[in-house]
Amino acid sequence: MEEKKRMLSGIQPSGELTLGSYLGAIRNWAERADEFDCYYFMADMHTITVRQTPADLRRRTITQLAAYIACGLDPEKNTLFIQSHVPQHAQLAWVLNCYTMFGELSRMTQFKAKSAQHAENINAGLFTYPALMAADILLYQADMVPVGEDQKQHCELTRDIAERFNGIYGDVFKIPEPYIPKVGARIMSLSTPTNKMSKSDTDPNGCVYLLDKPEVLARKFKRAVTDSEMSVRFDPVNKPGISNLMQIYSCATGRDYAAIEQEFAGQGYGTFKTAVGDAVIEMCRPIREETDRLLADKAYLQSVYTNGADKAASIANKTLRKVYKKVGFVQR
Repeated sequence: MEEKKRMLSGIQPSGELTLGSYLGAIRNWAERADEFDCYYFMADMHTITVRQTPADLRRRTITQLAAYIACGLDPEKNTLFIQSHVPQHAQLAWVLNCYTMFGELSRMTQFKAKSAQHAENINAGLFTYPALMAADILLYQADMVPVGEDQKQHCELTRDIAERFNGIYGDVFKIPEPYIPKVGARIMSLSTPTNKMSKSDTDPNGCVYLLDKPEVLARKFKRAVTDSEMSVRFDPVNKPGISNLMQIYSCATGRDYAAIEQEFAGQGYGTFKTAVGDAVIEMCRPIREETDRLLADKAYLQSVYTNGADKAASIANKTLRKVYKKVGFVQR
C-alpha cells in the first residue's frame, strides 16, 4: 500500500477562529484526512510575537482545538496538537535561524505589516518568525503545506532554507510544496471588502467569528458594506462588498453565483444581507454547539492534545536528531 503524503498546517490562537479561516481552510482540511497524513496544530509559539494576556491565550488555544474537532477534524484521523508541547519546534528553529539570511527576513512583507501594526513592540521573534515557521514544516518532513496567498512568501523561504541546508549536509529535509486548494474561498472583511477578513481588523463589524452567537452574526451581516447600485451580481472589481457576500452565501448554501443573482433579482440589498446572515447562522450553529459540548469535557480535550503531541514529537525527534548530528552537535 502506498504511503500517504504528509500535510501540515497551523493557525495562531491569537483571536477566535474567523469565518474566513473556516471557509478558506479548515472546512477543506476535514476532507483531506483520507488522502493525506494530516498534522494540524495551535501555533501558540508564533502568537507571542505580539503581547498576549496569558489566561486568554490558554483559553483560546483550547477553544481552537475544540473548534477544530467540531469542524470535522476527527482526532482519530488527524494529528492535533499544541505547538509549545513539542519543544523540537523551538530547537530546530534556532538551528535554522543560523541558515536564514538577514536580508531574506528583511524582505518578508508580513514583518513589515506587523511592525507597522505593533510599532511599540518590534521584537526579534517577529523578525525571525519565518525561521520558526520553516522549522514547523521541515520538522515533520511535510510534503504539502496548505497556504493562503499571504503565507506563500514564507513557504518559498522554507524551501530556500531547506535547499541551502541540504546543499551543505546532504539529503536532510524534504522540500515541501505549497498546497493551494482549488476551492478555498478568500473571504474579505465585511466593513472593508478590499481587505482579507482578519481577526486584527480594527472594525469589530468587519470580522465574523465562527463561534459568534446568532444575534451577533445577524447584526454584522446587516451592517456589511455594499455599494449604491442595488443589484446583486458578482463583480469583485466594481462590487467587492456584494461579491464577498455572494461568495459567503455560495459557501453556506452550495448555490452558484448565477443562481444567487437569479434568486435576488429585483430585491434590495437589505433582503440579501439578511439571507446571507441567516445562511451563515445555520452553517455555524452545529459547530458552535459541538464546540461548547467539547469544552465541557476537559479530560477528553486533554487526551487529544497529549496523544497528538506524543505522536508529533516522535516524528519531530527523528528529524531533529538527524539535524543535530549533521551540524556537529555531540549526541546525548
